[in-house]
Amino acid sequence: MKLKYYIPVLAAVVALFTGCKSDDDPIYLDSVQLSTTFVALSTEGSATTVRLNAAGDWAFDKVDARTVTNEAGEKVTTYHETPEWLTVSPLSGVAGQDIELTFSATEATATRVAMLKLTCGGQTQEINVMQYAQEAEPEVITTAQAVAMIKAGTQPASAVYVKGIVCRIQEISPQYGNATFFISDDGTYGDGNWLEIYRGKWLNGANYTTGDEFAVGDEMVVKGVLIDYNGTPETSQGTAEVVSITKSLIKVDSLDVAQLPIEGGIVNAALTCKGDGISVEIPTEAQSWLSVVGIDTQSGNVKFNAQPNNGGDRSCTVTFRTTSGGKDYAATAVIAQKGAILKVNVADFLAAEVGGTQYRLTGVITSLYASDKQGKSFYIRDYSGETLVYRAEGFIEAGAKVGDVVTVVGQRGAYKDTPQLVSGTFETVNYSVEAISIADFLAKPDSKEVYYMVSGTIDEIANDTYGNLYLTDGTNRLYVYGCYSGYGATGDARKGFIGQAGIAVGDRLTMIGYKDTYNGTIELCGGIYLSHEKAGE
Repeated sequence: MKLKYYIPVLAAVVALFTGCKSDDDPIYLDSVQLSTTFVALSTEGSATTVRLNAAGDWAFDKVDARTVTNEAGEKVTTYHETPEWLTVSPLSGVAGQDIELTFSATEATATRVAMLKLTCGGQTQEINVMQYAQEAEPEVITTAQAVAMIKAGTQPASAVYVKGIVCRIQEISPQYGNATFFISDDGTYGDGNWLEIYRGKWLNGANYTTGDEFAVGDEMVVKGVLIDYNGTPETSQGTAEVVSITKSLIKVDSLDVAQLPIEGGIVNAALTCKGDGISVEIPTEAQSWLSVVGIDTQSGNVKFNAQPNNGGDRSCTVTFRTTSGGKDYAATAVIAQKGAILKVNVADFLAAEVGGTQYRLTGVITSLYASDKQGKSFYIRDYSGETLVYRAEGFIEAGAKVGDVVTVVGQRGAYKDTPQLVSGTFETVNYSVEAISIADFLAKPDSKEVYYMVSGTIDEIANDTYGNLYLTDGTNRLYVYGCYSGYGATGDARKGFIGQAGIAVGDRLTMIGYKDTYNGTIELCGGIYLSHEKAGE
């Protein structure tokens, strides 16, 4: 903040303390005479004197409370005549003295105010002390400088001021009053050039209330504490606030098609542009399917054409730019196109890029995600791997449980670089799995359409390549015709799992499978591994 903003404040404080009198007019009580009741100290640190004549014994009251924690961990409060930054001498005296009180302080880094109380003959005189400090104009660094500090581990512990252009908005939440978004120096969301503003506040620390306070392309200065969160350069949660904002001269008002069909087609972007001309940038990876077919600078309309889509859902962020007075301004829009839902295994899903493509996964629910208070999240595993399904719509209504074989559809997302399926829909329960004992399993009718969950202790491994083994509960014995790493295993994916997982005789194993009978032997078939406990654990 500049000096010119402080001078009126100082004047107002002085006026409040002194009323209509000048500093040289003595102030009289029946028992105390002071040359002034307002003391001003310089920023650099100084001392000044006030004349005192008292008709009786006098002393400063102990009005400054200080609380500390002692060695025993107890909070102890003591009271003093002055705050720690201020020294007054003497602090007491006897009747009839005509002396000088000396007020002194060291250099101030922030404006400091104190109200002291001097008591004499049952009367109390207030003395106001102020030490003004000019607040330095804060240094504002670029987004690139902030990111470089974080990567080098040299960022300060205190808040810094960072200037950048909003390049992506994750959420502006009126419900929680905060926003998570990204800024960069050039307004693009590229690898390594952005800083995440994580759950920060609006101007002057106020809550967000409408959800449209700012937009991509707006330039702002943000104050916040810089941290490295698992490799992500960001501001620490709740420390950031917007200091200033300059709205972009170009804005995307609407797209006439929310999502293009698989067959492709035309989408029109309506813009408001107050700059000189409009240019459009399409990411390199999207130029094979999306192109600009017309720009009308007068109306602010840009027309795109999308080619037919033979793959999964796809989208890209296009950038609209304009200039004014030698300065560039930008705005962005996401153009999406529907695609086929890709049926993949979990490993291929995890290897995919984050984006809008739809994937269909089938596997076993291995556990619920307890951190989701909505209760819609769970882990799903097939023979190739495991992933979190985050808040799948329809999951609760389906009544699915741990052990069930289910199918879900959603997009490849990530949270702090941890993969997960997001924007998902719970599609179906393929097999509702019943947990039963070995004895009950042996009594069930044969059926390849009904799956059970069975646990027992391994007392023999007949074939460690395919995992043929025997489970026992101490009385009954069940032959497992193959223990595979997960649902959907075929061919070589069925081989070697027992050794890879370190499963051995004596371990307690939980399997999922259906009941069949071969040459008079009851078998658990289609064996899906769920979990095991080592012997003695």
